[in-house]
Amino acid sequence: MNIYVINGPNINLLGTREPEIYGKETLESISKKCIEIASKDGHDVTFMQSNYEGEIVDWIQNAITKKVDAIVINAAAYTHTSIAIHDALKSYSGYKVELHISNPHLRETFRHISYISSAVDTIVAGLGTDGYSHVIELLVRFPVLQNKAK
Repeated sequence: MNIYVINGPNINLLGTREPEIYGKETLESISKKCIEIASKDGHDVTFMQSNYEGEIVDWIQNAITKKVDAIVINAAAYTHTSIAIHDALKSYSGYKVELHISNPHLRETFRHISYISSAVDTIVAGLGTDGYSHVIELLVRFPVLQNKAK
């Protein structure tokens, strides 16, 4: 499998931004852990982060043309605002996971609405930064998910 992990605005600040909510682990350490998990079984993981909505849309569209098997997306604040990311995800036919480090439903009410949830196959929220590695493990180790991704 080839998996894109796409991260939205401010995720580059993990480890320093509101550690009481997001923890102290950095995006770089999360990325290394996920790449290691996937590579054990011969799978590829590509981590990306952008503060720019259009770049995230471009990456999703790139996943279509490159025939990427699955997208894990933490759209961050764009989860609650971006119809463009929603539409790009709807165009992608591989397996899609919406990921949140915290549980948005336990936070401010504006975070309770996700514009991308209706465009993904599953949602993982509230597992902290470990959610990333758990999702990668599930994607690479369960044939049902691999078949859906193809």
